Amino acid sequence: MFKKVSIIMLSICLVAMFSIVTVSTSFAGKKKEILIGALYPMTGRAGLYGKDSVAAVEMAVNEINSKGGVAGYKLNVLFTDSKVNPAYAVRIAKRYILEDKVNFLFGVVSSGVGLAVTQVSKKYKKIFIGTDHASTRLTADNFQPYYFRVSNNTFQSMAAGALYLKDLQKEKGWKKIAFIGPDYAYGHSQWDELQYNLKRYGVKYKVVGVYWPKIYTPDYTSYITSIMKDKPDVLVAGFWGGDTVAFIKQSIPYGLFKKMIYFHPDAGGNYELMSAMGDELPLGLVLSARHHDNWPKTKLNKEFVAKFHKLTGRYPSYAAEGAYAGIYAIAYAVKKVGNPTDTSKLIEALEGLKIKLPEDPKGFTSYMRPETHQIVQMQAIGVTVPNKNYPPATRMLGKWKVYKAEDLIPPMSYIKEHRKK
Repeated sequence: MFKKVSIIMLSICLVAMFSIVTVSTSFAGKKKEILIGALYPMTGRAGLYGKDSVAAVEMAVNEINSKGGVAGYKLNVLFTDSKVNPAYAVRIAKRYILEDKVNFLFGVVSSGVGLAVTQVSKKYKKIFIGTDHASTRLTADNFQPYYFRVSNNTFQSMAAGALYLKDLQKEKGWKKIAFIGPDYAYGHSQWDELQYNLKRYGVKYKVVGVYWPKIYTPDYTSYITSIMKDKPDVLVAGFWGGDTVAFIKQSIPYGLFKKMIYFHPDAGGNYELMSAMGDELPLGLVLSARHHDNWPKTKLNKEFVAKFHKLTGRYPSYAAEGAYAGIYAIAYAVKKVGNPTDTSKLIEALEGLKIKLPEDPKGFTSYMRPETHQIVQMQAIGVTVPNKNYPPATRMLGKWKVYKAEDLIPPMSYIKEHRKK
């Protein structure tokens, strides 16, 4: 059923060619393995995220297995193209559990897919490590004990965004705001949480427009012209991936970025945007993402980015670091427990997770919040500036403002209210 290849021989090209592959390392004797069932998109606007995630998993698995594995077990990963389709992803997740007997479910990019797979995880009591999707609904409204996320969620990004906008209001005196984001859980979470955090931090403002295009909308012209008529001081965007690139490219001829501050705090600062647009990318856009290739300037982050570039020939999108973190989170838990099958003890170990990741600045270590199973991390927001150190990008983020991890997490009153709903 699955095409097996050595991790050393696996290439990103093969991932694009085959809908299902296995990443594994051969070893003599009876196999003691930690079997992981991963789902990532491999084609279309979301395809880069899947390919980067696979490459980062390859890196982490090879690093761990080359040192003897974890507690006597070798890591073995099954990959399937999620096709960004919740119903299809549910079928694959069930097959992973019932036929392949995986120890962990893993990955996904779309929050819609994540919300579907978490129900499978809950039904079959199988731990699901979320590595990229960001809707807070998975750790608040739809919380269940077998789900853990190892990258920032939208609430954390919107809390950082609200703090940034508070500072910006003092500097620029902005009053009017508009929002545009994809019409599904991910987009709606961002707008709800931004409003909550602006109120939480005492920011006064007027909403002049809210827009909900479908994911993968090919033409944003009608939205752009309407936003121009709204005349906001700040336009907050909630796109991700190729939708971000498409919206910005289509906005340039209309002079949108000369008329307002463009602010994209969750996924706007992804390297994919920088590499796709080069000199065409406007300067002065305010962006952030869940991982940055040029921040923090720590040894661990520099090594991660350089190693990824050597493996793939390109610099990583933020999805790569999330996938890398997910493999090390599993290794952490199995090492603590001593095996990959004792689910209750693995949950306990993951709830106590403390792990130094490439995105952690000096003096901070990512950790899991046991009440939500959401990793707690710092966030940096920057501005597009000239930078040719990461070609083909000629712009990167700079002029950073960094926000403390504990200031970004939702209060328990917020969590309890959403779980009641």
